[in-house]
Amino acid sequence: MSAVRWAYFDTSVLVKRYVKEEGSTTARHLLQRYRFLSSAIVSVEVLSALSRRRTAGELTPRDFLAIRTRLHKDRSYWELVEVGALVLSQAEELVQTVGLRTLDALHVASALTFQAASGLTIPFITADSLQREAGERLALNLVWVE
Repeated sequence: MSAVRWAYFDTSVLVKRYVKEEGSTTARHLLQRYRFLSSAIVSVEVLSALSRRRTAGELTPRDFLAIRTRLHKDRSYWELVEVGALVLSQAEELVQTVGLRTLDALHVASALTFQAASGLTIPFITADSLQREAGERLALNLVWVE
């Protein structure tokens, strides 16, 4: 059996783990296939997305609580890239050169920082079209989840 490989997961894909929507089946498969890596901001971003859905009536308060419980359990399996000086510096560069928004830049910078530190080239998995465009421009090993 081969070793489990790392992959960087953007929040747009992780949300699909908890909420059934287009791409959820693919996202769940990828989450089982790869070892989870993301930015330290991912849990805040997922909770923000889920809270917006609860406020909009797309999630019941009961479903929100159940998902939040699963999210907290899942966190023990995650590797997170801290948002330190290297990531922030890289993100600043990305917002200027690639035109990424703040949180997207932090995700891409986290993946690039991990790759530079580890010497590994890992898949960058996203369902965010702006990140996909940036990933293509930066020649990331991009996996698009529709």
